Amino acid sequence: MSTRDVALPPARTWWTVVPFLVAVTAVAGIGGLAAGGSQATYRALDLPPYAPPSWLFGPVWSVLYLMIGVAGWLLWRAGGWDRVMWLWTAQLLLNLAWTPLFFAADLYTVALVEILFLAASVALLIAWSWRRSRVAAWLLVPYLAWVCFATALNAGIVVLN
Repeated sequence: MSTRDVALPPARTWWTVVPFLVAVTAVAGIGGLAAGGSQATYRALDLPPYAPPSWLFGPVWSVLYLMIGVAGWLLWRAGGWDRVMWLWTAQLLLNLAWTPLFFAADLYTVALVEILFLAASVALLIAWSWRRSRVAAWLLVPYLAWVCFATALNAGIVVLN
């Protein structure tokens, strides 16, 4: 019998998703504070031709943060707090670090190196999650795709600026 087949104790019911959603909301909020003038900064940069409009980032990240939170919750429900959850936490902290590096400090090259670590951590999280919760792993795939796109965008900005 796998951990996916074990009945969850009452303490792990659906409402236990709340701390995971609070965590991703905190990361989004702190990132938002660090990106205070991000639209103006973004428009002032020389952007690669594949750069999306600045208004797109908010809606995309809102959906991704919801998916990251639910994925973390599913992973925790399926296996408790272990190395997978520490990796989930680490990628969330890496996610948090990128915005101040890029927008508040204008450290585009440092942000590029940092986002490479973020992409690697999300890819590893998906791999580690696969056996525990395929739903969680699949919820993280769009996040990895967006982070890879953001990495290419960050690289383009480094080259052009």
